Amino acid sequence: MKKTVAIAGATGFIGKWFIDKYKEEFNIIALSRNKLKNPQENDIEWRQVDLYSISSTTKALENVDVGIYLVHSMQPSTRMNQGSFEDTDILLADNFSRAAQHCELEQIIYVGGILPKDDFKISKHLRSRYEVEKTLGSGSTPLTSIRAGIIIGPNGSSFRIVQKLVKNLPVMACPEWTKSLNQPIDILDALKIINWCIANKETFNKPLEIGGSQVIRYMDLLKITAKKMNKKRLIFSLTFITVGLSKLWVSVITGTSKSLVSPLIESLKHTMTLNAENRINLDIDYISVEDSVEKALNTKEKIPENPEFIKISSEKNTVRSVQRIANPSKRTAKFVARIYPIWLTKTFASLVNANFDGEYVKFSFFKIILLELKVIKSRSDDKRQLFFISGGVLVKRNDLGWLEFRSVLNDEYLIAAIHEYVPKLPWIVYKFTQAKVHLIVMKQFEKFLFKIPNQYSKKNN
Repeated sequence: MKKTVAIAGATGFIGKWFIDKYKEEFNIIALSRNKLKNPQENDIEWRQVDLYSISSTTKALENVDVGIYLVHSMQPSTRMNQGSFEDTDILLADNFSRAAQHCELEQIIYVGGILPKDDFKISKHLRSRYEVEKTLGSGSTPLTSIRAGIIIGPNGSSFRIVQKLVKNLPVMACPEWTKSLNQPIDILDALKIINWCIANKETFNKPLEIGGSQVIRYMDLLKITAKKMNKKRLIFSLTFITVGLSKLWVSVITGTSKSLVSPLIESLKHTMTLNAENRINLDIDYISVEDSVEKALNTKEKIPENPEFIKISSEKNTVRSVQRIANPSKRTAKFVARIYPIWLTKTFASLVNANFDGEYVKFSFFKIILLELKVIKSRSDDKRQLFFISGGVLVKRNDLGWLEFRSVLNDEYLIAAIHEYVPKLPWIVYKFTQAKVHLIVMKQFEKFLFKIPNQYSKKNN
């Protein structure tokens, strides 16, 4: 009987190729933020999902056996997004882990990055990939973590950057650390490994590092690509080129957004070869780097394309704020949600009064209710406290938006997040007043948690 496999990140490079190669072998459910325009014309099922919402993600994973998680930093889905990609990715991964556990999935498969094999401080991108891995594995659903370096294939985002650099630059002065070693793998070989991992209990709850049979330098990949493109290119290294300068010129030369370029450039400094203990026990005749580059440049196969979607229509001036707060005493989200109004009232010397009566939190200035939140007890627990934004003079819509406190990464951190909030203030006023104040308040609250007073002792946790 065919397994039902749901793919989060189905419209991306790996997702599209997996669907194309294995849609006959599995019942594939592709997940997308947008709605499919012509579902009757598609040969697989597409489900619309908001990965920021646990309930939406849970609904999307109903009657699924295995979830493949290919989500990395997402494009902003609101007019204002306050928060780093690292914090956002933890939140999304936690939502997926919780939904998978609720739907009793057999397995989650995650494709992340190889961990460095050198003494450099780990890049933000690779650290984030590892945090996502830990978050996905924090529930009861078995996790198979596939750690990969560069995956080469037609239309792959990393290889497109390499291709554009070779095309546009006759002379390439590369940073010294482009001499770092990597083991690129062809997309078809990577897909074979993902397929082998599906419902394979040998791979449960363990990291697998994947790469091709050749160890090369990043600079060698540029040279191989130049040769396959019949371009004479002078490629050499210079020690004084900084990471920041590299990001800038790669972004400008390739026409690629800095948000996409930055993670790749930051990761170049690391040695990304495979650990013997994390290698897979699978006999594969790996495609060589030369053949992989040739295929990526001149493929005779039809490159998979995404179907047509209907873009979501939404409230124009929505706000999302995702803030990570250090939690040195490992307080529960329930405790933090209870103590936050008390701390806020004392911090503002009762000018802003935050009262929690067990059902509503009301933030008021004198007798004017600025913001009202309703606790959703049925969807809250020690690790997550959920509040709907239900009213107040600072709120334009009281039927949209929610706030939550979330414990993540073994309670080492808390996520304080506001979703789909629609402010009443004119946008330009909100942007430079209320939005800024919120960030300052969260930073001060984090400091408070570091030196939390004795009267809030852990026995009250």
